[in-house]
Amino acid sequence: MQHWNYSQCGFYFITICVKNMACVFGDVMDDKMLLNVYGEIVKQQLLWLEKRYPYVELDQYIIMPNHVHVIVNITDVGTGRDLSLPKSLSLPKPYKIKSIPELIGAFKTTSSKKIHQRGLTNFQWQRSYYDHIIRNNHELFQIQKYIKNNPQNWSMDQNHPKNK
Repeated sequence: MQHWNYSQCGFYFITICVKNMACVFGDVMDDKMLLNVYGEIVKQQLLWLEKRYPYVELDQYIIMPNHVHVIVNITDVGTGRDLSLPKSLSLPKPYKIKSIPELIGAFKTTSSKKIHQRGLTNFQWQRSYYDHIIRNNHELFQIQKYIKNNPQNWSMDQNHPKNK
């Protein structure tokens, strides 16, 4: 959304696709996503975002054969925006909040590097990504359900190679 502050607290639904929709992260079998080594790297790097940036919470995610869906919750934790008094004078300075585009850029860069190191040297993410600002609990619930059911719906998914 133009003119939106993507470092603002809130829930964001993000979809990130592999270039040319190449299926490189594993397979869906019996309605479950089975990650291969590259899918595990993607999972590691998603979780790294939470560890590296204390204001980032991953509400829900799914890694599919050629794309990733994730709900990112940007919180006030550690940012100085929560206006709470410090419990100690020796607390670290607040974090500079990275925006959603910066977080996705960090994820894509680190995951690509690790995937290349594991031997898939031609791996690339699609240039951009899809984002949606989640505005209420009903939307959040619907998107959580969509993510949860994604492996079961893989054969009908627009990102499935057979549906292109």
